[in-house]
Amino acid sequence: QVQLVESGGGLVQPGGSLRLSCAASGSGFEAGAMAWYRQTPGNERDLVAIIYRNGNTNYVDSVKGRFTISRDNAKNVAYLQMSSLKPEDTGVYYCNIRGLWNGVDYWGKGTRVTVDS
Repeated sequence: QVQLVESGGGLVQPGGSLRLSCAASGSGFEAGAMAWYRQTPGNERDLVAIIYRNGNTNYVDSVKGRFTISRDNAKNVAYLQMSSLKPEDTGVYYCNIRGLWNGVDYWGKGTRVTVDS
């Protein structure tokens, strides 16, 4: 069974930085695309950044130049480095990893990021 464990959320002042991590575990599991989503109260879960196994990335416009997604294929870990944080970055961040061989989407439980002075 595949499990995703996220870490790195918290409270940070505007202009600060945080790094989120998401580790996938499971016998024989290999990660395909890895992504981070953000959800705020009353809203749907929106894609923030995605990184494919070949290293290609895409970002939502609002975080371009401030956030960097990366991955460690050997460890099945995804990272989201968030810099120059703004109050509008506040939300619960969810990790999503698609299994390379079965195409199944796996989700973490979410980690809360609060940007507030």
